[in-house]
Amino acid sequence: MRIWMHELRLLLRARLALVALALLGTLSIAAVVAGSAEVDRQRDAIAVIAEPQESDIAAIAAWVDKSKDAGSAAYYSFHPTWDAPSPLAFAAIGMRDVAPFILRVRALGLEAQIYDGDIFNPELALPGRFDFAFLLVFLAPLFVIALFHDLVSGEREAGREPMLCALPGARRLWLRRVALRFAMLFLVLALPFTIAAIHSGAGAGAILLILAAAAAYLLFWIALALLVGRLGWSSVANAATLASCWLVLTLVLPTLAHVTINRAIPVGQGTEIALAQREKVNSAWEIPREETMRRFYATHPEWADSPPLGPEFHYKWYLAFHQVGDESVAGQVRAYRAGLERRDAAARTLGWVLPPVGLQALLTRLAETDLEAQLAYQDRIRDFHRHLREFYYGYLFTDRPFGQEDFARAPRFASP
Repeated sequence: MRIWMHELRLLLRARLALVALALLGTLSIAAVVAGSAEVDRQRDAIAVIAEPQESDIAAIAAWVDKSKDAGSAAYYSFHPTWDAPSPLAFAAIGMRDVAPFILRVRALGLEAQIYDGDIFNPELALPGRFDFAFLLVFLAPLFVIALFHDLVSGEREAGREPMLCALPGARRLWLRRVALRFAMLFLVLALPFTIAAIHSGAGAGAILLILAAAAAYLLFWIALALLVGRLGWSSVANAATLASCWLVLTLVLPTLAHVTINRAIPVGQGTEIALAQREKVNSAWEIPREETMRRFYATHPEWADSPPLGPEFHYKWYLAFHQVGDESVAGQVRAYRAGLERRDAAARTLGWVLPPVGLQALLTRLAETDLEAQLAYQDRIRDFHRHLREFYYGYLFTDRPFGQEDFARAPRFASP
């Protein structure tokens, strides 16, 4: 133990090491605080939905109650959906920074509502919001370089290497120095994260997995630094070489891979789906209403016995052609989603070759902030929208009056 304490005193006497550890600790705290603040902002935004929603529905209900028209209720009522952040979302904001986590939907065509804001795919660990994942993936390697680039070359340039190598147990000496530097780096990274994760209610298994991944990532960069150090170059040459490796591994290669995957797996824009759906909906005004109803009843035979349309406007026709519009772009939606999933799978495969990409993919998966989580949120929206449509169909296709008390019977979105 005395030997370890002596090595620790030597490490902390080195100004560069002390400044590097202090700076990394400060950045680690700042990253955790910044991520937690963003997650708290999102939770607050979700929490305040209820009050204005009740006010809006109350005003619409008072107006609809005069006509008892279910179609007006379906048309004017917006229903909130939300994707609550997971306990670990603070560590890796991921796609929550670029994709909507709150979406108000109506019982009308859903695809245009979903794809008004397109999905962005940052799966290749490109720089993003400053959070724990950003710090660990992009900045932590620089601190490894600062502490390890001159581990051996510094002693050689000071003339102490021959003496140290001649000492009994010289191998254990170098192992102690490596282990001590690794432990200090890991500690200043892990401690703020662990405290924040426990405070947020994250599970012990997920916390330990992230800590293990962080340790493995640090060890990768330490191994690279030791490998460069064995080449016998000067400390300056070691630092320059390792900095070049950092630039290539964390920025250049992921960016090139991002471009390559996007070209190899072409995917359109979600806005194209929204536009196609709107065009189909708008064209319904120009075709016979019976044709629209025939297409609707083909996929919804349970309503085929509904009374025929009269000469006047009826909201069941209006909602029917919105649903037909959704069904007309179903193939595009499946192709778009499949393309995103293939890109995501390619990016995750790349993570086995590029540790920075793999680490960020792992962090966003554990934090439930990746593409998979966003698509799962969309699935919950679609399921809720189906229940919502069926609720209003029960009134529209049977001409049941829709009163003020019926608003309370409408389905409500529930986050898992």
